[in-house]
Amino acid sequence: MKGLILCAGKGTRLQPFSNIKPKGLLPVANKPLIYYGIEKLVELGINEIGIVIRPNLHSMFIEEVGSGERWGVNIIYIFQNNPLGISDAVKYAESFIDDEPFVLLLGDNLITQDLHGLCHAITHDNHDAAILLRKVTNPKDFGIAEVNGDHIIGLEEKPSVPKSDLAVLGGYAFTPSIFKAVHAISPSARGEYEITDAIQWLIHQHYSVAYQMTDKNFSDVGTMEGWLGANMWMLQLMEEDGLLTNRTDYEGTTLIPPVCIDPSAEVINCVIGPYVTIGPNVRLESCTLENSIILEYAILNPHHYPMTNSIISPQSMFVQEDGGKRK
Repeated sequence: MKGLILCAGKGTRLQPFSNIKPKGLLPVANKPLIYYGIEKLVELGINEIGIVIRPNLHSMFIEEVGSGERWGVNIIYIFQNNPLGISDAVKYAESFIDDEPFVLLLGDNLITQDLHGLCHAITHDNHDAAILLRKVTNPKDFGIAEVNGDHIIGLEEKPSVPKSDLAVLGGYAFTPSIFKAVHAISPSARGEYEITDAIQWLIHQHYSVAYQMTDKNFSDVGTMEGWLGANMWMLQLMEEDGLLTNRTDYEGTTLIPPVCIDPSAEVINCVIGPYVTIGPNVRLESCTLENSIILEYAILNPHHYPMTNSIISPQSMFVQEDGGKRK
């Protein structure tokens, strides 16, 4: 079984930050988002992973992800010049998959659920596809599944009148039959080749589509709010697991956990936390921060007012106040 992670999206809702670094490389708890997806695939024993990116991002991914050496896997980069939806990206990976089953993850989704159930549905239960589902309170914002027993009988992308509250989370397993589907479908009303349409094609052609339910944390890190939310619950999980080991000798500084501070950061006379991530080579002096992400090389000093729900880099700033504003 192989792995496939899609990272060719332009990240328009994360601009201006995604203009500097593609969203798959943006950090959650000081770790690039794509690392979490790679780790999920490694947990499954997958050692061949394809990552779909735009060609102009290749050097960035090589620098931050490499060829898979740190995980003991082989990473291949697959180029998609013009992102036209998930199904379109899957087309580009057909030769890499080479008639094997595979697990598909979206590079801007953060999932904590163990994915062995998806693999088992393909490798042992002889289903043609399997999808990770979770109940949500806002089904109009997701691809939504209609189920009967252990099978999915219908999918719809962001329906105005949802038939269920079961959202598709961005974790899939497929046999190579999915390639018949992605070549058969037409673009949606928004001009993209939707993965929900491809899976619906499988259902219409009497292929078997199963699912795995989860109630664990997930985030779509495609928006500022999603990014802050993912950072918050990931820090909470790391705190519970004893994985946050920050220094305690920052001059005149109070830390309110959970916080994650890169060892190279300089923090003086600050109140930090809860839910704050501070990246490499940041300098903070006399600042108060809560529920925020401070990206590498940012500098904050006493001229900055207390900040909460903020994302800050040397080039730009997002502050979630009265619906959110970008500067």
